[in-house]
Amino acid sequence: MEYTSIRKNFEKHGFSTQLFRTKEEARDYLVEILHNQTIGFGGSVTLLEMGLYEALQQNNAVVWHNKVPSRDVRRMAGCANIYITSANAVTEAGQIVNIDGTGNRVAMTSFGPQTCYYVVGRNKITPNLDEAVFRCRNVAAPQNARRINAKTPCAINGDKCYDCNSPGRICRITTVIDRAPMGMNCEIIFVDEALGF
Repeated sequence: MEYTSIRKNFEKHGFSTQLFRTKEEARDYLVEILHNQTIGFGGSVTLLEMGLYEALQQNNAVVWHNKVPSRDVRRMAGCANIYITSANAVTEAGQIVNIDGTGNRVAMTSFGPQTCYYVVGRNKITPNLDEAVFRCRNVAAPQNARRINAKTPCAINGDKCYDCNSPGRICRITTVIDRAPMGMNCEIIFVDEALGF
């Protein structure tokens, strides 16, 4: 993967960027720069695979509903001054696309924290917006639905989005972030390996 132009495009859109070869290097970078912070985590298999929660918990207060499932924990994460998540897809042109079920993750990446970090594996990078949305709906969403045992056609079949009306549908809110939100520091941490869904 050639990251120079992708990073340049994100930087033109108001994001700062970092690039690491491995998830361990990216984890160590965040551990090194974050101390004595309140950190909220968005739902993310990427962060789980990195062991980032446990690593940051040593010197910070970290709030993550994956570890303590509840709406109250999601709300507490919403009050953090640092927010860390991943993306379902990013474009080479510098856009971030996410699909959410409850909206807590996409809300926090739009407004709230002083700083938002996205950890993005190379498998999440797409050539354009259409392919990013396709990836969100037909790659990330079915795997996430299956992971949480949703009773949806995509979870049962594990193959694609059926645009269902199931009560357990997790594709409820789709966001495209074209530029870093005003007043928020946003950093994209690219990792040159496949991470998450």
